[in-house]
Parts: sequence; C-alpha cells; structure tokens
Amino acid sequence: MDILILLNALEDEIENAKGIMFSSKVCVDREKCLELIRDIRLNLPDEIKKAQWIKNERQRILIDAQREAETIIKDAESKIKFLVDENEISRRAYEQSQAILANAQQSAKEIRFGSTEYADRVLRTLEKNIEKILESVRNNRHELRSKRPNID
Repeated sequence: MDILILLNALEDEIENAKGIMFSSKVCVDREKCLELIRDIRLNLPDEIKKAQWIKNERQRILIDAQREAETIIKDAESKIKFLVDENEISRRAYEQSQAILANAQQSAKEIRFGSTEYADRVLRTLEKNIEKILESVRNNRHELRSKRPNID
C-alpha cells in the first residue's frame, strides 16, 4: 500500500475523531491508528531498501567495470611483451599493442563513465521520489499543526 494513502487514512482518522467535551482533545480508534502506523513502517523500508540496493548495484557495476578494464589492460600488456621479442614483426606488434592498449583504456573509460551515468540517473530518480514523499509528509504535518486549536 502507498505510504501517502496510509498517511491520508491516519489524517482522516484524526480529523473525524469525536471531540471530548470542554477540551481540544479527541477520541480516536487506537487500534486503527496503530495499524495505520504499522503499515506505514512496513512500507517505508521498501524505499530505503531500494536506495541501498541502488547504491550497492552502482558499486558492483563500478567494480566490475574496473576489473574488466584491468583484464583488458593486462591482456594488452601481455600481447605487447610477447610481440616485442620479434624484429620487424615486433615493431608492428608493438604498434598494434599500443593501439590495443589505447583502445582498452578508452573502453575502460567508457564503461566507467556509462556505469556512473546509469547509477546517477537511478539515484536522481530515487532522490526525486523521496523528496516528493518528504514534501508530502511535511505538508501533512503542517496541515495537522495548523488544525490544532490554540490552548491558552
């Protein structure tokens, strides 16, 4: 269930509660309110778990990209060492290995950049969602505070 729906239900329960005579206090259905609060708690951690998963996934992507880049570079360096021992062939091989190494470094850079961009987009979307939820909670709290009667 959506957290905003649960917050609205809790707000309705408080707003529609019967007033106590000669007091600004009201009687609410305790079990219903506690059940709504439990439901909110059960739904809230999902957003937090999603944020943690995205953070871990971003880290995993970056580590995988780094490993792949290192493997590509090691393979290129191995090819360089093997080909350098030959005369004319070694000269050509050295040129090819430099091109392979440059290509590998460029590929590694692109992989790192792509994974960082992806993680940033996902985190940005999550941040916007969390900001909307936070704004809704703030608005609801403000509304609740504004509906409190002044006690003199």
